[in-house]
Amino acid sequence: MAFVTSKDGTRIGYSQIGRGPAVIIVDGALCYRSFGPATPLAQTLAKDFTVITYDRRGRGESGDTQPYAVRRECEDLEALIAAAGGRASLFGISSGAALTLEAAANVRGVEQIALYEAPFMVDPNPERDADAAWRQINDAVRANKRGAALTGFFRLVGVPTPFIWLMRLMPMFRKLKAVAHTLPYDGALVRDNQRGRPLDARAWRGIAVPALVFDGGKSPAWMRNGMRAFADTLPNSTYQTVPGQTHMVHANVHGPVVAEFFKRAIKAPASSARAALPEPAS
Repeated sequence: MAFVTSKDGTRIGYSQIGRGPAVIIVDGALCYRSFGPATPLAQTLAKDFTVITYDRRGRGESGDTQPYAVRRECEDLEALIAAAGGRASLFGISSGAALTLEAAANVRGVEQIALYEAPFMVDPNPERDADAAWRQINDAVRANKRGAALTGFFRLVGVPTPFIWLMRLMPMFRKLKAVAHTLPYDGALVRDNQRGRPLDARAWRGIAVPALVFDGGKSPAWMRNGMRAFADTLPNSTYQTVPGQTHMVHANVHGPVVAEFFKRAIKAPASSARAALPEPAS
């Protein structure tokens, strides 16, 4: 394991495997290197790329300097891109896709992006009040009621109530509670585009790097409608549906899709200086 220091002094833990152009995997809510899809994805992508996985601030081995701001998470990625030699592709998952967008708009050195199922809601739904849900989640975190924050989050994303109560009895619920205080960070990234109306894409329209916007064929209609609308806002995007898949990311399925897109999009020859990146310092 290695660390970079972000602009505000926060230490960000990361790992690196493989050889080739740099790819950074940006996790979604509640996930980090030892819990979630990033590490298996890295093992799949490492056949063609130098893959960096990291713990978003407040999770795993990374620090959590306050107050939180989205720009600080972008600065974390800026530090990781610098450690990768100044250029990297980003693969963002769920709320990590929203963070990837912010980084592509504000950080130098982002070359391509792949965005899987950012949880944007463009379909009107009077029964789903995302603003109220995020307020409840934030209030629960401030009161250190992490279980309640998780319950509110799972309800927001559509997990049936019986499954929520079942999850509370599982050993993994402890791991989820350990990072539940970071849920407001994800809310800051997505809540403005979860209101059942056209996306506010003003911050994205200048993103010209190649972008893969993709979703799962078995994901809910609201998710897929949001991703199609999202792809329409990016000037250089490719929209794709992965048949038979849901919001869960599987390395052996999603990894090859991302690898193929990045290989097509990368303009520099394989023999360029960025094809081999140095190992990180511990």
